[in-house]
Amino acid sequence: MLDTLTVLAPGLLGGSVAMAARSRSVARRIVVWSRRAETRASLKGLNWCDTVCETAEEAVREADLVVVCTPVEHIVPTVENIAGAIRPGALVTDVGSVKGAIVRHATAALAGRAHFIGAHPMAGSDKTGHIHGHADLFRGRPCFLTPLPDSDPDAVEKAAAFWSALDAIVVRESPETHDEIVAHISHLPHAIASALCAYLADKNPLWRDLAGPGLRDTTRIAGGDADLWRGIFALNRDELLRAIKGYQDALEALQAAIANNDPLAVRSILERGRNYREGLPG
Repeated sequence: MLDTLTVLAPGLLGGSVAMAARSRSVARRIVVWSRRAETRASLKGLNWCDTVCETAEEAVREADLVVVCTPVEHIVPTVENIAGAIRPGALVTDVGSVKGAIVRHATAALAGRAHFIGAHPMAGSDKTGHIHGHADLFRGRPCFLTPLPDSDPDAVEKAAAFWSALDAIVVRESPETHDEIVAHISHLPHAIASALCAYLADKNPLWRDLAGPGLRDTTRIAGGDADLWRGIFALNRDELLRAIKGYQDALEALQAAIANNDPLAVRSILERGRNYREGLPG
């Protein structure tokens, strides 16, 4: 059990971290901070946090473990901001869906004082805010840990133990490998769903009312926060562009098979797609 867990920016993921930690008795005391005064006011009195601080520096002073849950472009500035206030030897982790630059810069910001071990739980929703969080959000879901080669081994094990205690399945990868993987299995699907909706938005608006559940199922993630995803796309730009190019090649192969009236090629692509879909975890 941790003595003090601090969650910075408890939105959907951060709120769920605190809820999961409280329900599993992971920490004796849970401290939270949010940039918005109205959010801080809404957090006071909730049963999954004990203290709501006015500043991030105040929130981390006694923390054994800090989880940074800001949008990805704010993770490094937040870590830099708390570096002088954090307790020596403390562990800092995050929930950002891009790791390469974040892990390098956050580790450098804490060098000689505390440890940064990047994390990315593969859990979430198209909803935002702690009101949509829940204590079982991470149950059975993969959580990437992305230490650097020279990361402190004890800090890595402590981070792994924390996410495991929230019932996540810890997967260890380098920051660069993580960014390649999620560009394909997370960022690319969001880009496709958003581009499809943006394309259909220029068509007759009455068509939307005629759509079956397939369109809603295919495009659910396009409902995510646009600013949040803009930041993710920017930070993982190179890997996402490679993933988009690969998908364009696959789409062009399907287009060519249809244009050439080649039923065997069309069926082969559809079968491969169905087989992959059926192999996805439930």
